[in-house]
Amino acid sequence: MTFLIVTVAWAAHIRLFQVIERIDDTLALLNLVRTPTKVFLLMNFSLMATFPNNTLGVLLFCACVMVIGLIQALIVLYGFSRPFLLNDQIQMSENQAYYKRRILEVIMRVPIMCLFASVFSAIFIQVSYIILAIVIFLPYIAQCLKWIRSKAIGQVEDSPDSVPFYTYHPSEPLSKERVEAFSDGVYAIVATLLILDICEDNVPDPSVVKKEFDNNLVAALQEYGPEYLAYFGSFTTIGLLWFVHHSLFLHVTKATRLMGLFNTFSLAFVGGLPLAYQLTHEFPRGSRNELEAVQISCVIIFFAGLFQLAMWVTALFTERETLHPYVRYGGREHAFMLAKLSLYPCVALGTFVFTCVLSRFSTSIFHMMEIGVPFAFLVLRLLVRVALVLLRWLFCPARNDLDSVPVEEEDSQLPIHDIVT
Repeated sequence: MTFLIVTVAWAAHIRLFQVIERIDDTLALLNLVRTPTKVFLLMNFSLMATFPNNTLGVLLFCACVMVIGLIQALIVLYGFSRPFLLNDQIQMSENQAYYKRRILEVIMRVPIMCLFASVFSAIFIQVSYIILAIVIFLPYIAQCLKWIRSKAIGQVEDSPDSVPFYTYHPSEPLSKERVEAFSDGVYAIVATLLILDICEDNVPDPSVVKKEFDNNLVAALQEYGPEYLAYFGSFTTIGLLWFVHHSLFLHVTKATRLMGLFNTFSLAFVGGLPLAYQLTHEFPRGSRNELEAVQISCVIIFFAGLFQLAMWVTALFTERETLHPYVRYGGREHAFMLAKLSLYPCVALGTFVFTCVLSRFSTSIFHMMEIGVPFAFLVLRLLVRVALVLLRWLFCPARNDLDSVPVEEEDSQLPIHDIVT
């Protein structure tokens, strides 16, 4: 939940500065005041989660949200008072007052709902939690309602006045570049946390080495062998999940709202990989707790990879808008991308099953999976190529070289959503 709060706050920041593209000293100061308030927002959420029956946590959390909303409203008012700070699209508009009013309406929804949540905290605190959950998931709820409405009464055409406004509206997708940059930042932070864990906790103390190991540093380091193995496997997993994510967005031309949601869920599970690292070497070998820790780690990796695959499947349903021609259904790289994105969910699921059957060797099986996946990626490309050649030879002998198909031909192939529907 904390990760979703961070994601929503980041998206609001991006949308705000898509409207206000230039800043002066006043805007820089207002943004500087807003930034530490977000830190207190996360601290107060932890306080609220630790003391769920105490109204103080809810009140402090709501107060932080309302302060952030008011500062955002001040930034918008100041920006519209100096139109040269706005983006070019709004600058050229003759109806800036309309856009200012609409943007302020969107910004003030969340503080007003938090005001109601703070009032209900003194009466019935469970209602406050329901309101706060709605606040966090409000963009996704709005998108679902919009989809249901379009299915019920048909697609509603946007009015001409609403077109320039879309860059701030919370139900619109962020740009592909922004999603990529945020994702890279999350992967970098997760890898850093893992490095700090291994550097801080797994260096033997000189006095202990002298007293217990007779100054034999190698023998002292052997005590940390499981930790080093878990670190190497976890770091490899983070690196390869980032590699798969990078490969996916290399072929994506546009990120949809649903792709952004799946990306957020995938990153949330990636953020749990340092926890997986700690769990896999925390408990005695062969114990029930160790088996459950390994299985939890498999679940984390499975869902991190599964939501990446879900992004790919979502992109295929609007492939003409979201994917390059050579990775669309029937494209020359389509099969390899599908295999690459399916590898981690399949391997994690297989490892989970093996640990249930061979529980005595659960940790060894898990670490073998983590370290063996890089080699599986290398073999995967070879296997996919061989499989495609064999299938081509068996079923399409006249087409000796599928890779020679021009991009224009691939672009004219039937989209996958047409086949499904």
